[in-house]
Amino acid sequence: MRTTIWYSTVVFITGTAAAALCILAEFRKSKKNDLRFDGKMCSLPQSAAFGLGIAALISLFTAQIAANFFVYHQLCSDRIRRKDMKNAVPYAFLSISWVIFVVAVVLLSTAIGMSRSQPLSTGWVDGECYLVKSGVYGGSAFLGLLALGSVIGSAMAIREVKPKGEPREAAIPNTT
Repeated sequence: MRTTIWYSTVVFITGTAAAALCILAEFRKSKKNDLRFDGKMCSLPQSAAFGLGIAALISLFTAQIAANFFVYHQLCSDRIRRKDMKNAVPYAFLSISWVIFVVAVVLLSTAIGMSRSQPLSTGWVDGECYLVKSGVYGGSAFLGLLALGSVIGSAMAIREVKPKGEPREAAIPNTT
């Protein structure tokens, strides 16, 4: 029981922190008026979204790993045997969670990279400056929460499986 509370607390706090940091980064990202042009060359100072994005990425990783440890702990528990896991719902939720998590990490990492300082003539890619589009950090927050929700769905699907030895259905007395 303590393990469940500990994992749930860690996942909730780090998942909420990751989403909040992403939303803050959305408001603190570089704007169009931050761009500086020198003829054909551009430069862009580092925005506060860079640090917020890194903190969000670390929080998201922590939440995803903690949530998955909790699910794998439940799967490997003595209470649940492999043959009791006849449905694939928990595994489907885990797979979906990891796919969404990877997309969120790629999106967030790209936005973080664009939020770094882009010096004159260096830029982000091929000497050109790029700005993070509106909604990228917010989308990362949504995807991160969706990934964690999928892991929680997996944990709930596992908890639906009753331990071996417990009756699956109530015995109905034969009245005939």
